[in-house]
Amino acid sequence: MPLYKSISPNSQTTVKIWKITESFEDLYQPLDLKSNSKERVMGMKSELHQRGFLSVRHLLRTFGYTDQDLYYDTYGKPHLKDGKHISITHSFTFSGVIISDHEVGIDIEMQREKIGRIAPKFVDYEFQYLNKKSNCFVRRLTVIWGIKESLYKLFATPGMLFREHFLVIPFMIDDTETVAWIDYKNKKYRYNASFLEFEGFTCAYVIA
Repeated sequence: MPLYKSISPNSQTTVKIWKITESFEDLYQPLDLKSNSKERVMGMKSELHQRGFLSVRHLLRTFGYTDQDLYYDTYGKPHLKDGKHISITHSFTFSGVIISDHEVGIDIEMQREKIGRIAPKFVDYEFQYLNKKSNCFVRRLTVIWGIKESLYKLFATPGMLFREHFLVIPFMIDDTETVAWIDYKNKKYRYNASFLEFEGFTCAYVIA
């Protein structure tokens, strides 16, 4: 069972990361999926997405939950029936779940050079402390994207824009944590943000 990493940022929060090495069949067989989950996974055109979806259900099992305990609201945000907060992510060969007593968001991204080309779409204030010539530029951009994606998942409000409404306080890669803000409709919200790197991927998560 490839539970890759387990982290406890505080006593009420746990992050678990799965390395997806199994075949679709090996992942699918042991699970008790709801009928709509079966329809959803069978309707996916990419086996990579299917395996990501199923590996998240295996991560749920490591927390003591099943697919039956998970549901989604009208904005597509996941919830657990017992009221705990959950966020979910998968990217290529890794998936992640964070569960907490607090509101949370999580994202895993592969570190890729092309993020530099799309940076103006999600970065504004952060350009003040980023050095495009630094060998950490792609890694830091990936952290910023992951934190903003995590904020978006946590807040789950249509109309929010990464570039305009989310702000990541300056950090260095070695810091592994920073502070992030949402500035939306004349209100400001502060969040603790953490990040880690492994095998060319970045995982970021935020906790309210």
